[in-house]
Amino acid sequence: MSPLHIKKGSTSHSAYNLRPTFSDVQEKHTLAVIVDNEAGVLARVIGLFSARGYNIESLTVAEVDHASGLSRITVVTTGTPQVIEQIKAQLGRIVPVHDVHDLTVEGPSVERELALLKVAGEGDKRVEALRLADIFRANVVDSTLESFVFEITGTPEKIDAFADLMRPLGLVEVARTGVAALSRGV
Repeated sequence: MSPLHIKKGSTSHSAYNLRPTFSDVQEKHTLAVIVDNEAGVLARVIGLFSARGYNIESLTVAEVDHASGLSRITVVTTGTPQVIEQIKAQLGRIVPVHDVHDLTVEGPSVERELALLKVAGEGDKRVEALRLADIFRANVVDSTLESFVFEITGTPEKIDAFADLMRPLGLVEVARTGVAALSRGV
C-alpha cells in the first residue's frame, strides 16, 4: 500500500512520518563537554541543569589542555531520550562550550571513579573488611587502631557494591570523585 492510500489513524509507518518517537523511559547518559577554562563556565553549565530541573548524578571537571586553555566537564545525567537531546542541544549553545559528546551513544567507552571509604571496626569485622578490600583490589591508604581508609577505583557499580558490603562492617564515611570517562579506540 502506498503512503497515499493509508487510512487516517493507521499505525503504518511511511517515509512521510519523519517525527521521531521518544520513549518515557529514563536513561543514564555520560556527557563529555569541552569548554574554555575560565571563570564562570562551570556555573553556566550547571545553571543550565538546575534552571530546567535536570538531574546531575555525577560531575567532574579538570583542565585537559593548558596550552589551549581547555577543560573537560564529564556529566552523568538521567532523563528520557528527548530530555537528553535537549540537554545536549542546550549545552552546545553555551558560548564557551567547544564540543559536546554523548559517550553513551557514540560507542564503547571506559568509565572509572575513585572513592575513599572510612571503615571503623574491631576484631572479626576488621579482618572481614580487609578480606573484602583484597577481593575488590582496594588499597589501605590510612590505618589506625580503630579504622581503615580504603581507596578503590573502578566503575560506579563496583564502588557501590564495595560500599554496600562495608556498611555492616562499620562504614563511617565515603568520598567519591565522580565519573571520568573516555571513548574507546581512536
